[in-house]
Amino acid sequence: MISKVITIFSNKGGVGKTFIGVNIASALALKGKKVLIVDLNLQASQDMARMLNLSITHCLVDVLADMEGSADMIKKNIIEHSSGLHFLPGIKSPRQIGHITADNLRLFFKKASSQYEYIIVDGGSAFTEIFISILDSTNLILLVGTPDILAVYQVKTSLDILQSLHFPLKMVRLILNRAESRGGVAWQEVKSALACEVFSLIPSDGKTVGSALNKGVPCVIDSPKTKVSESFFDIANRLNDESLYVQASDVIKVRVSDGASKKTDAFWEKLGITPGTADAGMDFKKEEDEVIKVKRAVHNLLVERMNLQKMSQEVLNDPSQTANLRKAAEKVVTELLAETSGAFLSSHEERVRLVREIVNEALGLGPLEDFLADDSITDIMVNNKDEIFVERNGKIIFTNKRFISNEQVRATVDRIIAPLGRRVDESTPMVDARLPDGSRVNAIIPPLSLNGPMITIRKFSQDRYNIEDLLTRFKSISQPMADFLNACVIGRKNIIVSGGTGAGKTTLLNIISQFIPDNERIITIEDAAELRLTKTHWARLESRPANIEGRGKVTIRDLFINTLRMRPDRIIIGECRGPEVLDMLQAMNTGHDGSLTTLHANTTKDTLSRMSSMVLLSGIELPLRAIYEMAASAINIIVQINRFSDGSRKITAISELTGQIVDGSPEIKDIFTFIHKGVNAEGQIMGEYAATGYIPKCFDDLCTRGIPLSKTVFEVHSRA
Repeated sequence: MISKVITIFSNKGGVGKTFIGVNIASALALKGKKVLIVDLNLQASQDMARMLNLSITHCLVDVLADMEGSADMIKKNIIEHSSGLHFLPGIKSPRQIGHITADNLRLFFKKASSQYEYIIVDGGSAFTEIFISILDSTNLILLVGTPDILAVYQVKTSLDILQSLHFPLKMVRLILNRAESRGGVAWQEVKSALACEVFSLIPSDGKTVGSALNKGVPCVIDSPKTKVSESFFDIANRLNDESLYVQASDVIKVRVSDGASKKTDAFWEKLGITPGTADAGMDFKKEEDEVIKVKRAVHNLLVERMNLQKMSQEVLNDPSQTANLRKAAEKVVTELLAETSGAFLSSHEERVRLVREIVNEALGLGPLEDFLADDSITDIMVNNKDEIFVERNGKIIFTNKRFISNEQVRATVDRIIAPLGRRVDESTPMVDARLPDGSRVNAIIPPLSLNGPMITIRKFSQDRYNIEDLLTRFKSISQPMADFLNACVIGRKNIIVSGGTGAGKTTLLNIISQFIPDNERIITIEDAAELRLTKTHWARLESRPANIEGRGKVTIRDLFINTLRMRPDRIIIGECRGPEVLDMLQAMNTGHDGSLTTLHANTTKDTLSRMSSMVLLSGIELPLRAIYEMAASAINIIVQINRFSDGSRKITAISELTGQIVDGSPEIKDIFTFIHKGVNAEGQIMGEYAATGYIPKCFDDLCTRGIPLSKTVFEVHSRA
């Protein structure tokens, strides 16, 4: 036996909700149906019992106390009415309200559904957690209202809330009580004002209703021939129609009509992150295949119904218009899910997730949206539509999220780069861009990427870290090292931050820049704007690729040359990757001291090799010795930061270029280093920061400038 769970609700008192529930249940019972009526209107727990003239001896709380026990627990605690219906009050006293929870209600409905044909539930008058859990097991929602403006307004509010909770309107019907009241709003006007179907009109008959209530007898028993009773018998007959009900399911499945396509071109898995790719059982795969079909079908219908393909980019770029569009899309998706699958997910969390994913596919960045919102994730790597990896806490993890197709990946790339005026196509199949939150994006498409479009996103924390975070939170630096870097920045020393990919160079550059005095003019130059300084006098420049005709390209080198005419006190280059390093070295040698930049290198010594290689790329044929002499004269400090196997980032060396050429290359002296001592049982890196004992040549200059820095920071301390 599969039960039909019908919940009766009104968020306005005095509309006859409980009276209607009692008479519908009684009418069904008189027709020979096996009916259970459950009173979960916990704020008025005695009303239904009085209408049925029954004494409360047992209640739902008694059933819930031993749900895992006897299979007859429900039958032992129900109260039988003369009509044949079974009555189960929620509580006997208000003190028991806390014993009813969302979890045990779900289990109750699952067990009761196997014993009754119909379960009628009085859901109360408020959208509580208990009520929403009732709806999760419901197949039909009957809203009760009366033909007056206030009641109609309350019904409309209920409909809006139900839609926001992603319950399809297909499972909601309106019962209009006292429909023929004099002075009331015509039912036709009520119908036009609401988005749901008017299921039944209950006529006004104060004499019949009053008599039944006073006797404690349902009017379908007390006065079965009256128009009021006839309307309830009519409802009972109509409730036999299977098309009224929307199945509540743990896993949503697509309804396949005759001749419908059964092809599946993509594999989707449920939201979540797994440490690896584990083989799923056949049942799991079947469920996932159903989810794929639903998502694809609903996505296509949503695009068609809302005409999203013709939606202008201006609308999608406007936050207020996008928010309104998302709200409208969520309501449409909720309805489309019910239409497409013939069911709704019984879990509120799953419904919200499924609707959000489909809307994100249509209007946002698809499965990447949740990862972008997760502060613990620092990198997102899309290898193709079926493979998405993330870096969380320094570890790369394979995720269960997928794109619906390669075309959807490409559409996501277009949504990212369109507001920036950039493009990606076969003529320019690679692009660098950024998201509104500053996250760096790289995309590459076929024919260069063989398995479909690829996206790499480097996220930057919304928190603006400072030196205190490096010291205490991340333990990436020691106090003497921090004091020395502070002095070097104030003393206008030219500093290069070097490290590997994902080591934290940009974050460290942002933190070091906080030492710059507020009265100085800073100009930053970047390929894709990532730096987020906390200074007031800060001008930002960003390079630009060539347009579709191959014109208009502006490189970092072009911007650097222009910056020299902009009266900068400090020049910060986000990252030196090419010929611009030569111009930077020349500027550092001609009065633009105090400059900062980052560079890819594994050690401080490798930094110089990388710089010499990039200078040679400038096209100017300089001997290696000349390049080294220029670097030795221009650069003062190199800060090396590395990422370790446990995901931590640590400054492994702070070194000084002495300005001397030794054995054909600039002399580099380590001032501070990180001494790696191994890995503990939890896999965390062990080690300590230590001074080498070398006193940098710039120390005297820093003292001359009046910068407070004790020579003791360079002392070697005995290690245990």
